[in-house]
Amino acid sequence: MKFVRFIMKNSALASAPKHIEHFAKFSPSPLSMKQFIDFGSTNACEKTSFVFLRQELPVRLSNIMKEINLLPDRLLSTPSVQMVHSWYVQSLMEILEFLEKSPDDHSVLGEFVETLVNIRNRHNDVVPTMAQGVIEYKEAFSQDPLTNQNIQYFLDRFYMSRISIRMLINQHTLVFDGATNPIHPNTIGSIDQHCQVTEVVKEAYESAKMLCDQYYLSSPALVLQELNTNNKNQPISIVYVPSHLYHMLFELFKNAMRATIENYNEGSSLPPIEVMVALGGEDLSIKMTDRGGGVPFRKIENLFSYLYSTAPIPQPDQQHRAPLAGFGYGLPISRLYARYFQGDLQLYSMEGYGTDAVIHLKALSTDSVERLPVYNKTALRNYKVSQGADDWCVPSREPLDLAVFRLAK
Repeated sequence: MKFVRFIMKNSALASAPKHIEHFAKFSPSPLSMKQFIDFGSTNACEKTSFVFLRQELPVRLSNIMKEINLLPDRLLSTPSVQMVHSWYVQSLMEILEFLEKSPDDHSVLGEFVETLVNIRNRHNDVVPTMAQGVIEYKEAFSQDPLTNQNIQYFLDRFYMSRISIRMLINQHTLVFDGATNPIHPNTIGSIDQHCQVTEVVKEAYESAKMLCDQYYLSSPALVLQELNTNNKNQPISIVYVPSHLYHMLFELFKNAMRATIENYNEGSSLPPIEVMVALGGEDLSIKMTDRGGGVPFRKIENLFSYLYSTAPIPQPDQQHRAPLAGFGYGLPISRLYARYFQGDLQLYSMEGYGTDAVIHLKALSTDSVERLPVYNKTALRNYKVSQGADDWCVPSREPLDLAVFRLAK
């Protein structure tokens, strides 16, 4: 019996490329925060969600799997990337088993939820495993700007796709588990209809403070202000995913605390980290200001690069300390969380003084629409861009030695 199942499983996996080709022809269907809320609260129907997800998840998986195959062969062939690829193939084939099953069968719906939970668990380590693949590639091969550009382009899209797939899975499994969260009664799935922004700021600060105290035995204080231009007497709340907001803020607090402490002598008083939360008609903005000495302007974009990190690469037994510590993925993935619902995360630094980090989010749930990667001819061209000559002068890395010119005369 086990042998028969083994044969059937391998024959199914062998047909994966055909299914990927088929579903990659369709574009993902982006949902707005309002659609997530409306469906989860007033129109919640497990059958409808089942029918939608058994089509939409293969589309999202197949679109990004087409792009995985466009990676440089040297990166694609690393053991870690091969492992991630196998996880995606297996998850796709498991979802496709439900295409012909009836949504009227309650056992099918229960089986589907179990499958989604298994898929989510299987993909828990996708980020560090893919990061390990990039490390394996960097250690084995020399770097060139064009390849790095392609890898950066891919990883932004790959991790954004992962965020969206987990969002769909979480919504279905949480909404239809038959239980209400007593601590957060306003939560629909992973979305809080009245997400108290300053409370999330405080929670992220306390977590980062605890980590900072463990490493440095001290930490900067928090000065928090909020400005609600819509209703000055009310605390700021929006429809949002608290875990996404927490992830961004926790990463920014970690960076701000580390920079502040390392910029000041031991024994000197640490300047506080200042946070301003402002709500307008269209935007919810959170500005975090530190006095950590800042970074040179030319290095700002490096902070969002997956191939650049100032921290030592973590060993396997260290990966359970601070999330993503050492991979240098904290900021780029935080920016993806902000952009996922049409927001952004930007850094403004003054070298010698400090840094302002600003998170921009949409204030209205109708404007908060998923930003999803689509595999098409435009995406394909981005992987095939050739390195041409720059049409602007490129300054030398070293200053000119004018004495040489004087001697020549």
